[in-house]
Amino acid sequence: MEQFGLACALDTLCGQAYGAQEYQKLGTYTYSAMVFLIPICVPISILWIFMDKILVLAGQDPQIADVACKYSIWLIPALLASAILRPLIQYLQSQSFVLPMFLSSFATLCFHVPICYVLIYKVDLGNTGAALAINLSYLFNVIILVLYVRYSSSCEKTRTLFVKDINFSCIKEFFHFALPSALMVCLEWWSFEILILLSGLLPDSKLETSVLSICLTISSLHYYVPFGIGAAASIRVSNELGAGHPQAARLSVYVVMVLAIAEAVIVATTLYCCRYLLGYAFSNERGVVNYVAELVPLLSISVTMDSLQAVLSGVARGSGWQHIGAYVNLGAYYLVGIPLAAVLCFTLDLRGKGLWIGILLGATVQAIALAVITFFMNWKKQAITARERIFDTTSSADN
Repeated sequence: MEQFGLACALDTLCGQAYGAQEYQKLGTYTYSAMVFLIPICVPISILWIFMDKILVLAGQDPQIADVACKYSIWLIPALLASAILRPLIQYLQSQSFVLPMFLSSFATLCFHVPICYVLIYKVDLGNTGAALAINLSYLFNVIILVLYVRYSSSCEKTRTLFVKDINFSCIKEFFHFALPSALMVCLEWWSFEILILLSGLLPDSKLETSVLSICLTISSLHYYVPFGIGAAASIRVSNELGAGHPQAARLSVYVVMVLAIAEAVIVATTLYCCRYLLGYAFSNERGVVNYVAELVPLLSISVTMDSLQAVLSGVARGSGWQHIGAYVNLGAYYLVGIPLAAVLCFTLDLRGKGLWIGILLGATVQAIALAVITFFMNWKKQAITARERIFDTTSSADN
């Protein structure tokens, strides 16, 4: 997740460079991202190696912590592959090359399912087999995309030679957006991880953790739909700002917001109507199913907020104001959401329901804040800033 957040800086840089027709900058920014992300793997790997001790200090079951640690250690090669994969995805995405990414992902899925089955059940490696399957799948995806970028005529204008074209100014520019991008993404996702950790401190922790994990899984699966819409928003907004078309960027925001609202209404209504059946997709225990049904009304509101904030976050990445998004997420989740969740859960004894209400209020604050900022955005100024950024960096590189 940290690497994904850092790579989101390319939503701004590559998208605006492509809109400004500074095609050679896309390759340079992408290579700069790889150079930056690969060393980041070292501290993350160290953190994963000592994951068991960290989880035990956080009050988690030692046996669960040990399994999580072993799984994380075996997953380290995927972390290295991700340092190359994430920039490649953002590079292609900024040019609207969606079909190659879809085909690559589909091929990776077709590769992953059988290899995962073989390693887990036939070779009997269990969790270790699952981690190895992810490693191989990430590597498989990287190889496909590298070959496409290297040999496809579609990338001829934007690919560059690594040694020749990479420069310090581009790495510095990438870092300028990468840090707030990572904070923007991680602050949000970490809040949900904290939610699960807090549920582990409840008296009936097995039930509470199971139900919250189910709700979080449903929410996460849904999130990829508005996130995709947000990615489209990021592409269109960054391309139009880079091209100097502020009104087109504004229109793109209106279009994706309509799509997000429509998607949210459909999904929220479907979840609510299926609330008594939803739990059976994850468990046969009556207590778990009933508890899930009790939380689904809150989950329906939650997916609505997710749809709005995911799209607005995409607009933020395309516009280049990730630093504002980071402040919004910090305030929404860590000054509002998590403290309220703790109070509702432990002080008012609402338990898992209180945790979800708290995080829902945080997401609501986040969505409202991002909506207000977007509504009052000076798009003409954003377009001028985008073009100045791209051409100033180009001039610095030439000098």
